[in-house]
Amino acid sequence: MELWQTFYSWHDPVIFTIGKVSLRWYGFMYVTALLTGYLWGRKMILRGDWRGITLAEFETLFFWFVIGAVLGARLGYVFVYDDHRFYFLSHPWEIFNPFQNEAIGISGLSYHGAIIGAIVALRLFAKKRGFKLLFLLDLAAVSGSAGYFFGRVGNFLNVELIGRETSMPWGVLYEGVLRHPSALYEAFLEGICVFLALLFLYKRRKFDGQMMCLYAIFYTIARFIAEFFREPDSQLGFFGVFTMGQILSAVLFAATLSVYFILRRQNEFRQNR
Repeated sequence: MELWQTFYSWHDPVIFTIGKVSLRWYGFMYVTALLTGYLWGRKMILRGDWRGITLAEFETLFFWFVIGAVLGARLGYVFVYDDHRFYFLSHPWEIFNPFQNEAIGISGLSYHGAIIGAIVALRLFAKKRGFKLLFLLDLAAVSGSAGYFFGRVGNFLNVELIGRETSMPWGVLYEGVLRHPSALYEAFLEGICVFLALLFLYKRRKFDGQMMCLYAIFYTIARFIAEFFREPDSQLGFFGVFTMGQILSAVLFAATLSVYFILRRQNEFRQNR
């Protein structure tokens, strides 16, 4: 277990460097996550599991989804988690400036922001192409969840989302303190478990918006649990006994649960007319 516990001391977050440009495990795993989501969505469409959209339309949708998610993730982090938010308000071009602190890349992304950004992008796509937004959100939820695992593994390999102190033997040393590998817990709970649940349920969907709601419900439960093992952001700390991630997850859970029952009720009403 010693090799595992000292992982951060010998692991290099950078895969290779050419000049001033470095390829980090973080970026590599996020690209893998997006590619996995794309391939799973493509597979569902080709085998007829998701009728009503062509492969060409899905590929365009995927492009819109990625742009919206990246923009939302960055803006969400800057204005919710980053304590330099007022600086970014006066220097908005710095939000997406990849050349900062003598490094190349953008540091700081918010998953909840990514969700909002993706929804906005899908709404614009739906209006432009004549699709129902809920139909697209269902497709995005099932296909996107397929790659989530790799994103959280990327956080772990980039030495992010540090866990709370632990005495468990599978803990990882960080700055001399044994801590939970919380990013891997999230990869399992929010990635594998949520995807398997949707994989079991998506062929049984009964109304548009069902998969989107189930994804949000499962994700927020998994995230809420995982946050108990994750060190809160240093600039925010705890709000009582909870973290910002738990508060946002609780709000999203309550809102999504309400939407789920409204959509189910509407579907039942249409079927009984």
